[in-house]
Formats: sequence, C-alpha cells, structure tokens
Amino acid sequence: MTTSERPVIDVLIAGDDPLVRVGLATVLGGAADIRVVAEAGDGSQALAMVARHTPHVVLMDIRMPRMDGLSATEALRAREDAPEVIVLTTFDADEHVLRALRAGAAGFLLKDTPPHEIVDAVRLVAAGRPVLSPSVTRRLIDRVADPAGHARRARAASRLALLNERERDVALAVGRGRSNAEIGAALHLSLPTVKTHVSSILTKLGLNNRVQIALMTYESGLLDGAT
Repeated sequence: MTTSERPVIDVLIAGDDPLVRVGLATVLGGAADIRVVAEAGDGSQALAMVARHTPHVVLMDIRMPRMDGLSATEALRAREDAPEVIVLTTFDADEHVLRALRAGAAGFLLKDTPPHEIVDAVRLVAAGRPVLSPSVTRRLIDRVADPAGHARRARAASRLALLNERERDVALAVGRGRSNAEIGAALHLSLPTVKTHVSSILTKLGLNNRVQIALMTYESGLLDGAT
C-alpha cells in the first residue's frame, strides 16, 4: 500500500508547551496520511477534545497542569473506543512511563525523538503495534528485576498461570516484541489463530493492548534468559 492509499490517521496533541505542540504538528502535518485534528494544553482539555474529535492517536505529554498526562491516559483508556496513546517524556523508562504503559498507553517517545521516528510511531500504534525500543525493553527488565519488584513479579506470574500453554507461548513472543506474523512463523500458527490467541490473552488477563502483555511477561520473570 502506498502512502497515498493509506487511511488518514487523526491525531490529537496534548502538551502545555505551545512550541512543542507547534513542532509536533509541523512534523506530523508533513505526512500525507496523518492529520492533526486538535491540540490541548492539559489533560482535562485533552479529554474534552477527544470526545469532540475522536482521534485515532493522542500524543500525550506526561507533565501538564491541572490534569497530568498520566491521569488523562488512564481516563482515556478506560473509555469505549479509546484512542491509542503515545506518551511524550524527557525521561527514558522512569516510573511515570511505566505507570502510563500499565494504564494502556501504546508506548512512548522522548521529546528529542527524530521527526521521521515520530511519524513512524503514530503509524505503528494506529495499526495496533506498540512503540518500545530495545533499550527501553532492557530498562524495563532491569527495573522489574530490582528487589522492590518481587511482589509484582509474583503477581504477574500468578496471572500468567491463567493462560493455557499456547497462549503463554504467544504472550512470551509478544513480550519479545514479535509481530503477529513473526509469532505465527515461530509457532507454526496461522495469522488468524495468532490474533485469536492475543485476544484471548487480553480477555483472560483483563488487559487492553500488547504493551500490557509485554509488561506482564517482563514482570513475571519468564523472559529472563529467553531468546
């Protein structure tokens, strides 16, 4: 599919810095398949703008006045037909980012991310793919390996025990960052079967996207030493 044939992705930009919003709007406006439908200066405005414009993707700054991006992400992802959320931050995989990902954000971008990567990230999450770099994955694994993470590790392992063997294999593959096609090839499953397993995992574990599956596999320790 060429760029001109792609469906248009509607995007809302939420952040309290007008210059950052203008910069992001300029970057995204250069893509033929992306349309910035609104901007918001804080989380409460973002909620109202999402209700009005129903964007596919929200670029959400974490630190904003009145309602921050974390609270806004949690509120948005609790809605039916929720937009995908990409968190914007100056911090790489800090506790705020982990909270946003657990709330249902599809990934995050650092504010100094190159323009073409921002455009690619919007396209990825609009297509249901997470945005997590290998370096971020490593940091997440390191964080949940800390002693303070033992209780969370036990809870995650207990929840993953609810899955059958095939679902567990698929969940671990999601945790390794593999696409549905790659999972199908590795496990000798058809693409529709992989999608069915992913949907079943989300339902059984009470999760709402692939990033949350990945986080749970990291937290469980089941990826330790995995290839």
